[in-house]
Amino acid sequence: MSTSQIIGIIVLAIPVLIVITAISIYNALVRLRNQADNAWSQIDVQLKRRHDLIPNLVETAKGYAKHESETLEKVIAARSEALNAKGVANQGKAEGLLGNALGSLLALQENYPDLKANQNFLALQEELASTENKIGFARQFFNDSVMAFNTKCEIFPANIIAGWFRFEKKELFEIELPTERDVPSVQF
Repeated sequence: MSTSQIIGIIVLAIPVLIVITAISIYNALVRLRNQADNAWSQIDVQLKRRHDLIPNLVETAKGYAKHESETLEKVIAARSEALNAKGVANQGKAEGLLGNALGSLLALQENYPDLKANQNFLALQEELASTENKIGFARQFFNDSVMAFNTKCEIFPANIIAGWFRFEKKELFEIELPTERDVPSVQF
């Protein structure tokens, strides 16, 4: 093989290699974007489940805690705000407020022994606790997926492909309320 043939093969191979690399990077970006979108869908499913449990919990508490209408109204208002929130950041903030309102509702049982003994309330509370755990795991998976996608969008040479095809960084689902960051105090 002559030198000119070798140079010709190299000249042809370089663009082919560049195209194959670009296709591979593009496909990786699409896969990571879809994984992050799927992870958000999993959070959305768990949040819907949470939102569906709240009216039943409030109705059960209403029968026992008639003097606590302000607390119950705050839960319903926070649920409504969470249902209407759009975007990851707004959803995170609204869900944080809802979590605080739910904490107040669940604390009512300490003042109302009959509510604390109500099997329906206890079952709903257990279901809500299970859902909260699922939301936590889904949120962690979502944030991990978003981090992988955002990292891929920023590293070279993927950042070039991401720019050409307008892949935009995604927001993390973060804790918005400072009270959610507090470490709970445990006393014996």
